Amino acid sequence: MLTREDNDLVTQVGPGTPMGELFRRFWLPVMLSEEVPNADSTPVRVTVLGEKLIGFKDTNGNVGLVDAYCPHRGAPLFFGRNEECGIRCVYHGWKFDVDGNCVELPNSPEGETYKDKVQIKSYPAVERAGLVWAYMGPKDKQPPMPGFDWLNVPQENRYLMKFILQCNYLQGMEGDYDPSHAMYLHSTLDNNASNRALQVSQVGNTFQDPRQIYVDIEDTDGGIEFVSSGLAERGKLMSLGHWMMPIFCTAGIAGPGIFSSNMRVPIDDESCMFYRLRWSYDPIPDYELAEYKYGQFTHPELIPGTFYTKANMQNDYMVDRIAQKNYSYTGIKNFPLQDIALIEDQWGPIAEREKEHLVRSDEGIIRVRQRLIRTARKLMEGEEPSEPMNPQGFNARTVRKFYPHDFPVQDAVKELKEHRHTARRPVLENVTA
Repeated sequence: MLTREDNDLVTQVGPGTPMGELFRRFWLPVMLSEEVPNADSTPVRVTVLGEKLIGFKDTNGNVGLVDAYCPHRGAPLFFGRNEECGIRCVYHGWKFDVDGNCVELPNSPEGETYKDKVQIKSYPAVERAGLVWAYMGPKDKQPPMPGFDWLNVPQENRYLMKFILQCNYLQGMEGDYDPSHAMYLHSTLDNNASNRALQVSQVGNTFQDPRQIYVDIEDTDGGIEFVSSGLAERGKLMSLGHWMMPIFCTAGIAGPGIFSSNMRVPIDDESCMFYRLRWSYDPIPDYELAEYKYGQFTHPELIPGTFYTKANMQNDYMVDRIAQKNYSYTGIKNFPLQDIALIEDQWGPIAEREKEHLVRSDEGIIRVRQRLIRTARKLMEGEEPSEPMNPQGFNARTVRKFYPHDFPVQDAVKELKEHRHTARRPVLENVTA
């Protein structure tokens, strides 16, 4: 559990808050590239870390992320004209470039040079791996981009989804390092014999012991590394995963040779953007790509023209109580929706963590909270975080392997860690001598 004070600290991300200032020291994904597909395309509303902004791509293909309102009289720039290397307010014609400079001020009697005194808030933005990334912190603290391997794989080697969660980023993220929930939430009542999700992820049909726990947790340069152990039909399943500051998770695996990465970026204190990435060092086969785009297991249907799921809190996630009695443990259609249904209302959109009763399998959750709070407090005291300045601290990936039931746990942990930066596939086979 957390005190109310610590819970407020770790969940509040607006300008001037300790956690908000920490988040602003990192490059964060704020849009899909497809939201600003072409030069001079339609502006996009973007709210991130409690700030209302406008994203656009100018005539030269540069991405801008600027204040949502014109500084003249506060008119919304969303309705602006994106033309000739700038966005022009349609109220009085004031025009701004991607750096927030006023380049035209046509209605001003003060003269041509008055525009040089007008500036709007703008943030550096770049496109990488199908995402628009932004840095929202002090200019003199701007770090390099994080060193994820997946930033450099071709487009055919990755698939990316975005949807909006109606809850704080932290409860949206904590399920990724909760090792014991999957064997309940994501299971089927036929001993998982027909569970497509477990077949795709190569976990096997069933766990023999639901008390899956972390056997090793270690702080790293980028965040925290976890090794969990659980007993399954095929043997002892050992999994190594990572959480990297402040919102990057290597969550499980998506299939043979396909890694998973999840990112929950705060919109404000009570909602977040969920970027769900699946990637490989090899092109993803068409049949697997179709599963990620349209499959029952992976794809929550969205309300057309939005990033909100069609099954949502207002319609009880379209839970099927007959399926729950006869097949599905939850009666909720697919993996992402099962998670969303259980996280969007944990005592509300911001979990009241002072009411929790945590157990040993929650150790990873405890460690992540502690790392965030500790780092934010140090920043308040003037100590800058080291993580964003160490790009290679983000170069880690999931590794998983089945071992014989009597195989020494620490030997397995050592072997998995030896492959954390080199594994080309998430499931190791025939590695142990």
